[in-house]
Amino acid sequence: MFNGLRRGMLGALHLVFPPRCIGCGGAVASDFGLCGACWCDTPFVTGLACDKCGAPLPGDDEGTPVLCDECMRIDRPWNRGRAALTYQGTGRRLILALKHGDRLDLVPPLAGWLHRAALPLLSPDMLVAPIPLHRLRLLKRRYNQSALLSREMARIARLDHCPDLLLRSRITPSQEGLGRDARFANVNGALAVTPKRKDLLAGRKVLLVDDVMTSGATLAVAAEACMRAGAALVCVVTLARVAKDA
Repeated sequence: MFNGLRRGMLGALHLVFPPRCIGCGGAVASDFGLCGACWCDTPFVTGLACDKCGAPLPGDDEGTPVLCDECMRIDRPWNRGRAALTYQGTGRRLILALKHGDRLDLVPPLAGWLHRAALPLLSPDMLVAPIPLHRLRLLKRRYNQSALLSREMARIARLDHCPDLLLRSRITPSQEGLGRDARFANVNGALAVTPKRKDLLAGRKVLLVDDVMTSGATLAVAAEACMRAGAALVCVVTLARVAKDA
């Protein structure tokens, strides 16, 4: 009876406020959906992907872990990783709208995409945590998009969430436009486990969540901090992976 009443209320609401595409505002069949054009312009990662960073790879997924060229050259300090999409097209515009445009309505659908990407990594006792902002940057922006995404993803997955597991001890300059080595140098030593949260990590599996991965420098520093504090293993999931030729 309750479900029938709920469907009736949603139907009435949709008569007044029809569902709109989260990308362009066009008409769609259900809430938080994409229209056909925006869906085609959103480069979801499907099929074979790098087991460390989530970058899409050519070939079929045969169930055996495969690494991209970059992850074969770089010693990633985390165990496994995934990305929901590549940082292009409508996906990129949605991430920027959430990050800089106060589009908090995007959190539920984007967290759903994150959850689907993270499914191969999840285990029942995992602790989910976001990559943090420095407190001054958080004060200016008013919210940490990675924390909002990780909280909603953890809720969907029914996993424990710790928004302040990590802290950023200093403001780091923007990584935009920096090469790989400069990115790693920029964030070196900038992240640490919050002292009062160290007990949560002992022997625990951790899933770190961020919005975009480019070089992986920030995630590497975060993963190393978790491992030093006693985590059993660390996995990472990002909403987007910057394409290798981007």
